[in-house]
Amino acid sequence: MFIDRVTIEVRGGRGGDGCVSFRREKHVPRGGPDGGDGGRGGDVIVRVDEQMRTLLDLRYRRAYRAENGKHGQGKRKTGRSGADVIIQVPPGTVLKNGDTGEQIADLVGAGQDVVVARGGRGGKGNYAFRSPTDQAPRRNTEGETGEEFVLEVTLKLIADVGLVGLPNAGKSTLLRTVSDAHPVVAPYPFSTVTPVLGIVPIDTGASFCMVDIPGLIEGAHEGKGLGIEFLRHVERCSVLLFLLDASGEVPAAEAYDQLIREVRLYSERLLDRPRFIALNKIDLIGEDGELRDSFPGESVYSISALTGDGVAQLVTSLYGAVRDLQSNP
Repeated sequence: MFIDRVTIEVRGGRGGDGCVSFRREKHVPRGGPDGGDGGRGGDVIVRVDEQMRTLLDLRYRRAYRAENGKHGQGKRKTGRSGADVIIQVPPGTVLKNGDTGEQIADLVGAGQDVVVARGGRGGKGNYAFRSPTDQAPRRNTEGETGEEFVLEVTLKLIADVGLVGLPNAGKSTLLRTVSDAHPVVAPYPFSTVTPVLGIVPIDTGASFCMVDIPGLIEGAHEGKGLGIEFLRHVERCSVLLFLLDASGEVPAAEAYDQLIREVRLYSERLLDRPRFIALNKIDLIGEDGELRDSFPGESVYSISALTGDGVAQLVTSLYGAVRDLQSNP
């Protein structure tokens, strides 16, 4: 099951209270205050685990509370600090404060972490209040409460190349052909209902990551179809590949205009990235010269994801674009 958005409650641990205590030892005259401080409450930390690909684990645990700090003790003993709680998330996770809407962090690197809910400080024991004018203080302070709020966790998959197209354009078939991924392939719209990542190998031993994004329909940026749920995954892609059905009922040029419009309405910045056009299913139409002329100034490739015709040249060009971006970020 692919889960890419969850809402959880996080709370830092409460600090322990300070202690009121006095020395009462034999042969020690005028024993003074010796109450220790309370321990600090634990933090709630979100950390990237590069092995994870979904937020499924967070779906079944909706509250994360760090351990409270222990109270101070006599003989100036400080209470033990509370244990931290660590939440593992996949690379590409965005954290927002659900109460204020403020973005807390955008976690993309392996091992990257951030404290989202800090634990409260421990209270002071009476030893901390001693002074020349008050040599036997009987006061202390309580530990502070930890931060507590609703945390919105959203996953935006990180991939080098994003496959964008209408339903049944052949995106899943292409991903199966060029990578180790095995998305569902079926002759009906929305056979792919969750994004699928695949690693595409190159003859030189290099590789890049490609993501199959569920088909977009008109109005996707407004929530129609499956688009709004997965358009955000396009944001992480360095290169966009628009896959068009050359044999479909919707003319390829019209389908391309529709896809461009939906992507632009979602985020204008996405169209600044390198993009390629692949006319798929050319095995069903034969000549495609007239179709290619419909895209002046664009990088257009004619392929058949089913038979593999033209796919190797497309993959090589995609890798070249990804490599150029990596060498000139």
